Amino acid sequence: MSYFRNLARAMRFMGTAMMGSTGYEGASTGRRLTAWAETDSAISALLSFEGDVLRRRCRGLVRKNHWARCSQESYVANAIGTGIKPESLHPDPAVRNLIHGTWRDSVMEMDADGVTDFYGLQQLAMREIFQAGETLVRFRPRRPEDGLIVPLQLQVIPSEHLPFTDNRPNGQNVIRSGIEFTPFGKRAAYHIYREHPGLGTFALSTRANEQVRVPAENVLHLFQRIASGQYRGEPWLVPVMVTLYELDQFVDAVLVRQKLGNMFLGWQRRSNLDDSGPMLATRTAPGSSPAEAGVGFGIVQPGTMLDLADGDTLEFNDPPGPGAQFGEFLKVMLHAFASGIGVPYEQITWDLESVNYSSIRAGLLEFRRRCEQFQFQVMSFQFCRPVWRRWINDAALAGVLPQPRDPQGWRDLYSVEWRTPAWDWVDPLKDVLAKKEEVRCGFTSRSAVVHERGYDPEQVDAEVRADNARADTEPPLIYDSDPRKTAASGIAQQMVAAEQGERR
Repeated sequence: MSYFRNLARAMRFMGTAMMGSTGYEGASTGRRLTAWAETDSAISALLSFEGDVLRRRCRGLVRKNHWARCSQESYVANAIGTGIKPESLHPDPAVRNLIHGTWRDSVMEMDADGVTDFYGLQQLAMREIFQAGETLVRFRPRRPEDGLIVPLQLQVIPSEHLPFTDNRPNGQNVIRSGIEFTPFGKRAAYHIYREHPGLGTFALSTRANEQVRVPAENVLHLFQRIASGQYRGEPWLVPVMVTLYELDQFVDAVLVRQKLGNMFLGWQRRSNLDDSGPMLATRTAPGSSPAEAGVGFGIVQPGTMLDLADGDTLEFNDPPGPGAQFGEFLKVMLHAFASGIGVPYEQITWDLESVNYSSIRAGLLEFRRRCEQFQFQVMSFQFCRPVWRRWINDAALAGVLPQPRDPQGWRDLYSVEWRTPAWDWVDPLKDVLAKKEEVRCGFTSRSAVVHERGYDPEQVDAEVRADNARADTEPPLIYDSDPRKTAASGIAQQMVAAEQGERR
């Protein structure tokens, strides 16, 4: 009997498997999931075929939709701010000060378009990455007669200059999505259009559709890689693109319905349907022309005096509202959009009605962790680091910086840390006291805290010494904030020391 029972069980299992059941519900092909079809194509192949459409639509959303624009500007303000700035770690203080002074003067000249400085280029690159998923930065060497402090400039190039559809062999190399790779997979060059392919009649060159092969050492390709084997960047609005597009249309439809409903004032109900006289006729003022005697319904204005015939009535329109659930529905959809793009809901809508200190702090901390990932993995590593090395090389060759004679000297010149802009504290008093306790307990250093605020500890110490020396000049100035003179309780330090001596 057991043999037949096992045989029947096996037959039932085989029958179920033939109907589409699997060991994983997510892999089943039954009635519920029959329309769920996915592709196993590589992300580079998907972007090669669909990247142009995704990029156009993302740029259109940022250009037209205020929620998308606000999300972009929130990322720029938090990830870039006033700029990610270098701090040279050269062991010689004199050389370090020379590097810092030369850099401060040179950043004002780095933009090849002459519109902004190096930190403005960081903001522009961030906006391009948000909209298009990527951007190109090309090194532009200059001649000595151009009069630059360091003969080097940078040009931010939109990703439209690098065609997704350019896939072909090129000798022993191969071109994929406009990028030329060696047989070993190393990037050898970028095949870039001379001008933006979307300029149309605004193109300045007759060779605008021509591509130029630019060696890879002269081009920086900035994008956030989300999968291995990815050649090109994916626009950041891709996961929520359809949701945001249809939500924008829905809100616009509600707005138009309310507008049209309120523009329709009402109607006149006549007692005599055969009357062909003017609708909503007004009394004729003395001296007015007959053409001014009647006021049509479409131009009723505030203060208009209506004269209805005997028995006529005037009924006003009562348009329906947007619905009691409209606000809640919109809030839920905007929460979905915020989670998909990785920006707190409050920063997209500026709706702070339901937040408190703990909730807004938790949301900001998570958002700032994402910004830190982008700061260090994209902006610092892909952009700032190679720009610094190229700038150091050109400055040394131009005689602006001392040219080392050994590899260690070059390593000292290249040594740098990039300082991200400081984020404001949600509750400054609580955060400052927490940092103070961390320093007192030895969990961190004062220099680390100063670095987190985006400042140079050496510069801060120099400013404090200068302030103290200026305050100690005769007649001396005693501030309540001077820990040398006043304790945290507000008592003079001399009195505290005397009391401690008496106890001993």
